[in-house]
Amino acid sequence: MQSALRFRLLSLALFLPLMLLTQRCGLEGMIPTTTGTTSITEQEAAGGLKEALTKGIGEAAVRLSETNAYFLNPSIKIPFPPEAQRVENTLRDIGFGKMADDVILSVNRAAEDAATKAKPIFIDAIKSMTIQDAMGILFGGEFAATNYLKERTSNKLTIEFKPVIQQSLDKVNATKYWTDAINTYNKIPLVTRMNPDLVDYVNGKALDGLFHVVGLEEQKIRQNPLERTSELLRKVFNYYDRNKDNR
Repeated sequence: MQSALRFRLLSLALFLPLMLLTQRCGLEGMIPTTTGTTSITEQEAAGGLKEALTKGIGEAAVRLSETNAYFLNPSIKIPFPPEAQRVENTLRDIGFGKMADDVILSVNRAAEDAATKAKPIFIDAIKSMTIQDAMGILFGGEFAATNYLKERTSNKLTIEFKPVIQQSLDKVNATKYWTDAINTYNKIPLVTRMNPDLVDYVNGKALDGLFHVVGLEEQKIRQNPLERTSELLRKVFNYYDRNKDNR
């Protein structure tokens, strides 16, 4: 009897650790791991950054082309040109507030209408990114990728975006509203006649807004793991998270 009891106790002593180990392994298999790889290739870094930029640009262009994307966003809303601020103030003072409102609404509509036209230019810049560019951008700061795009595309955007802005301004009657506002202002006695270049102004402000929103997209991807919507994005930016303080 005692011999049988000792056998059972010995069996339990041998089996219990094995059972616990098996259960532990089973639980670990159910818990997502966050270790990932400790390093990435330069090719993977370049691919991840290109994907991140494409994602940011695509979402920015889509959002900015929607009605009121510029107009109702205080960060990028386009007002009267600074040198024409007195035109707006004077028009409002003499009862032409609606005319001033029409100008502001129409120039923002033009920016919204033209927002998606810049995307191919950005995509070309992304495709030309070198491996060296990619590694510099990955650890280059919160807006390094956006700044890279700005440096590589601003001149081309300024040249190629201008006729699109002109067409958009005409399409939404901004040119007419602007001409009416300036003509009305210039008829006021004793004012200095003026006519700032509306196309250049709206072009610049539209691109400023585009870069602003792209920068916010980059910031979200760097700061929020939930914004990393592909395995490659997660791999590249998880590596960034682990190593950014050592750079």
